[in-house]
Amino acid sequence: MDGFSNSAVERAKIEVSACTRLLNHEGVLGYSGHVSQRLPDGETLLIQAFDASRNDLAPEDLYIIDLDGNVLDGDPNARPVNELEIHAEILRARSDINAVLHWHPEIATLFTMVEGVDLVPMKNHAYRWSSGIPTHPESWHIDTQERGRAMVETMGEHNAVLLRAHGAVIGSESIAALMVDAVHFDENARALYDASRLGTPTPLSREESDEFAANFKRTNHSVKLWRYYLSRGLEAGVIPEEWAEQLAPAERV
Repeated sequence: MDGFSNSAVERAKIEVSACTRLLNHEGVLGYSGHVSQRLPDGETLLIQAFDASRNDLAPEDLYIIDLDGNVLDGDPNARPVNELEIHAEILRARSDINAVLHWHPEIATLFTMVEGVDLVPMKNHAYRWSSGIPTHPESWHIDTQERGRAMVETMGEHNAVLLRAHGAVIGSESIAALMVDAVHFDENARALYDASRLGTPTPLSREESDEFAANFKRTNHSVKLWRYYLSRGLEAGVIPEEWAEQLAPAERV
């Protein structure tokens, strides 16, 4: 764990814990699923214990592991999540991604179980996935390096991948961006599902998505929404007051 300060690790632990609690509070993340964050050395990450509750995840429930899955720091009486290879292999392959979420969104997962119906961008903030949302054909747990690397191959250079009859995985540049992307991913799946009940959906074209992205200040949007969800969590008692200073978002640019 050389190469970064204890304060950086403690802040990262609070960020992962808070993001997990907020996603649970907002109904995105249920009793299963997990958030990870790359640590400043680039070669280690934080991931929660297998049996820790997503409702009240705490910094002491997190492990530091390397990209080969070796536990470097954590409660010796517990163990990391089974599918830590999802996180480790994405972070190994994608230097542009620093935070990963695996969860089991009901609506998005439906699109892995129907032939000829793909999950595509419908709402403007879904530009993030305009290059495509591939479906990994294997439905079992991604719990070995071999399975993790196969999933990453399916994901390619995209920012999300669906897992057949299982769930979804997204990657983002920061914890705040990951929180926002998770909300928009679920919103987009719901929009497509609802639109299909009204008539023939008209997804965003790649040109529309590219134009939106070119004029969109992603960092500012992430800061805005992170602040919004954080305030909701603080008001509801989901986030401890003593975490607030560590979780204050960076200034807009």
